Amino acid sequence: MNAPLPTNAAAQSRPTLAELEARDAFSARHIGPDSAEQRHMLKVLGYETRAALIDAVIPAAIRRRDGMPLGEFTAPLTEEAALARLRGLAGKNKVFKSFIGQGYYNTLTPGVVLRNIFENPAWYTAYTPYQPEISQGRLEAMLNFQQMITDLTGLDIANASMLDEGTAAAEAMTLLQRVNKHASNTFYVADDVLPQTLEVVRTRALPLGIDIKVGPAAAAAGADAFGVLLQYPGVNGDVADYRAIADAVHAAGGLVVAAADLLALTLIAAPGEWGADVAVGNSQRFGVPLGFGGPHAGYMAVKDAFKRSMPGRLVGVTVDAQGNKAYRLALQTREQHIRREKATSNICTAQVLLAVMASMYAVYHGPQGLQRIAQRVHRLTATLAAGLKALGHTPLNETFFDTLTFETGFNTEAIHAAATSHGINLRHAGATRIGVSLDETATRADVVTLWEIFAHGKPLPDFDAIEATVSDGFPEALARRSAYLTHPVFNTHHAEHEMLRYLRMLADKDLALDRTMIPLGSCTMKLNATSEMIPVTWPEFSRIHPFAPLDQTVGYREMIDQLEAMLCAATGYAAVSLQPNAGSQGEYAGLLIIQKYHASRGEGHRNICLIPSSAHGTNPASAQMAGMQVVVVACDDNGNVDLADLAKKAEQHSANLAAIMITYPSTHGVFEAGVQEICDIVHRHGGQVYVDGANMNAMVGTAAPGHFGGDVSHLNLHKTFCIPHGGGGPGVGPVAVGAHLADFLPNQDSVGYRRDDNGIGGVSAAPFGSASILPISWMYIAMMGSAGLTAATENAILTANYVARRLAPHFPVLYTGQHGLVAHECILDLRPLQKETGITNEDVAKRLMDYGFHAPTMSFPVPGTLMIEPTESEALHELDRFIDAMIAIRAEIARVADGSFDREDNPLRHAPHTAAVITANEWTHAYTREEAAYPVASLRTQKYWPPVGRADNVYGDRNLFCSCVPMSEYAQD
Repeated sequence: MNAPLPTNAAAQSRPTLAELEARDAFSARHIGPDSAEQRHMLKVLGYETRAALIDAVIPAAIRRRDGMPLGEFTAPLTEEAALARLRGLAGKNKVFKSFIGQGYYNTLTPGVVLRNIFENPAWYTAYTPYQPEISQGRLEAMLNFQQMITDLTGLDIANASMLDEGTAAAEAMTLLQRVNKHASNTFYVADDVLPQTLEVVRTRALPLGIDIKVGPAAAAAGADAFGVLLQYPGVNGDVADYRAIADAVHAAGGLVVAAADLLALTLIAAPGEWGADVAVGNSQRFGVPLGFGGPHAGYMAVKDAFKRSMPGRLVGVTVDAQGNKAYRLALQTREQHIRREKATSNICTAQVLLAVMASMYAVYHGPQGLQRIAQRVHRLTATLAAGLKALGHTPLNETFFDTLTFETGFNTEAIHAAATSHGINLRHAGATRIGVSLDETATRADVVTLWEIFAHGKPLPDFDAIEATVSDGFPEALARRSAYLTHPVFNTHHAEHEMLRYLRMLADKDLALDRTMIPLGSCTMKLNATSEMIPVTWPEFSRIHPFAPLDQTVGYREMIDQLEAMLCAATGYAAVSLQPNAGSQGEYAGLLIIQKYHASRGEGHRNICLIPSSAHGTNPASAQMAGMQVVVVACDDNGNVDLADLAKKAEQHSANLAAIMITYPSTHGVFEAGVQEICDIVHRHGGQVYVDGANMNAMVGTAAPGHFGGDVSHLNLHKTFCIPHGGGGPGVGPVAVGAHLADFLPNQDSVGYRRDDNGIGGVSAAPFGSASILPISWMYIAMMGSAGLTAATENAILTANYVARRLAPHFPVLYTGQHGLVAHECILDLRPLQKETGITNEDVAKRLMDYGFHAPTMSFPVPGTLMIEPTESEALHELDRFIDAMIAIRAEIARVADGSFDREDNPLRHAPHTAAVITANEWTHAYTREEAAYPVASLRTQKYWPPVGRADNVYGDRNLFCSCVPMSEYAQD
């Protein structure tokens, strides 16, 4: 039947063709509440428009009203147009086959890992597993990584990843200084250590007063050093027997760090077997793309005696409430969010997603597969060496795994030119030296091509004849004899079906953004849109070596320049560096920049850093790492910086005041009206103002730290600008500065990246840090445009205030700003309820799991509270679902208060409830199974079951096991 003809009214409402041709605005996809839902929330709050609400929330003196122009990106691009624009930039890059090495290698990412981890939101949208009961899948994967590292390095315990090899080496240096009672202040670095690692170590050592000496490994014992760093194999390819050197260093009172190649360790002796106390390195070549330098998972393994001084996350095994095996983050009391300026490190986010990929590369290939890959690389390298020797090029290194270095004299440039003509990059090992590093992608044809490049027209050897003559293996002293990766997990999942199902089983255990909102305060768990993620795997971005020639990275650098300009526009600062590969490193870089600025003015004595008592733990930890002395500034009863105490301490330390570190909006979730006065007080006394950008999601387009008095900030691209959290990394922590600090942004001189002669040293191993994920933030900004970004901020503030207003009758909102409003997050005070009923914020957090939610942030910035940040990406129905869950939990607490529920035997104290508990034959609780499992009707149609009951934290730390071992071995006498 034909449709009825339209009425006159319908005809009049007929859309124009231009309207039909208009593509959907991406901002409407990113921002969860539609216009009707926004009006509803505004009505609840008593405001007519978003602008009126924002005017009430943000102090008028700092309110931004310039529209935040973004140049050519002021108007938003559609998803298709943004991808096309970025594809054009990517096309300006040249994807050569890089045999540069120097810590970075081509690799083959197994398709099952690429599709089901790297491209899977169940993995990349998860948060750091502070709530272990809903994080068992990625915790198991992280434990696999730790097991892989301990097996290959031959040491006792490994953490769950580091930011990169350079920062891992720097952390190892400070670890050895802490644990070694040696009176020396010298750290000795062998002269064949990766140059980018040496630079990061030098940067870290300078503010701490550590003296770096560089020389031959053989001279290490005579250096009177507290620690020694050895590269294994060396940057030029040598595989040395370090046993005698390690023994001599130990005899002299020093300790040894080995920077070791994981693939090589499948064939050569493990560092722990020849005397290394610590091993560090990079797992990139285990299936993680080059990505112009990152992100990649660094690693650290240590002897058991040093485990409590080891930085970073550590996954351990414990039991749950029913006595079943469970995983959790162990020894958290040593981390920065608890120990603050006494922490071993400022690291928060590491590289969990990339560590998971590397661990699954090992799971998929198994020990035999890894050994076969290593043997192939070594055989081809030996064949390459023999053929080049026949052509008159004898390598300088007699032993090697995958790297050869040649003295090439006057032919050096000609050889590089020949390599370029074949689409190959070789390492510039010096003015007259060339390095060649093979990898798992290398083939027979590549070896022959390399012969041709070096041959200068000479006849080439016969490949088969040469290959038949080369010997496998290493001298007895260097060869690996110990087994590795013997646990069943590395010997089971080699068929793709088995691997696919293993990955699905792990993902199904966890709660990530693909299932539910994650209302973590100070974490900004917003949408990571698919269009933003797509470019990350493009070969023009993923297969570029970080030290590739400039003419091969034109598109990358243009994209980076554009992103830096976008971030300058958003923050009001003059310049940005994208090198820091985590927010913690951005903080650290910012403080080093402040120090360098003071020194340039003849005021290098300024070393006092004022930090409010409410600050995030990274702030004092970063200040300590930068060599500053922390002075705590009090906060008033409303959570704001106590201006009188600030003025007093600024005056007291005026001669030596270096900086203040503040977070804005504040860590307690409000826009402090006195922020400009804070800045003015510090500036009057010669200090600089560091504005922590962790809460920038409340300011983009509405306020700018560079406009209201900030001198330097770091941003979290994995919060405000949509890079996913990855279960605990990757992240990017750009540092943004005012014009007077621009000359001091970080260089990476070791690899030829010099931004300015006055710049600080490298803070990451690669010049642009985690470059391959920068397209995510570029896409987000390009698709949102100025108005869209501002609308996102306004909606983040709107949703937070809506949640706070709806929950205020049930839970006290601890802090509010002017007009009783919050910024982009709110803090619920559960302390009165705990005093009345014994129910804690942890009980509420675990009970939320039964309702299908990830808990808000617990006990930060105030113990006994929950901090909620809903973000702009959650639609009204999801916000209401969370609010309804919290109200229902409040009703359960009321039943504890009135005696309807027992104070100990109630659904909150025993949460979360697993399917096994609910379906068990025996039910001994004073509440019903229905009350435990289905407290609200919606759970009957969509129910998430936590895989384990409440994890026993005390048991886990008292019985510390951080490897894949059977449960029968966990108990200790």
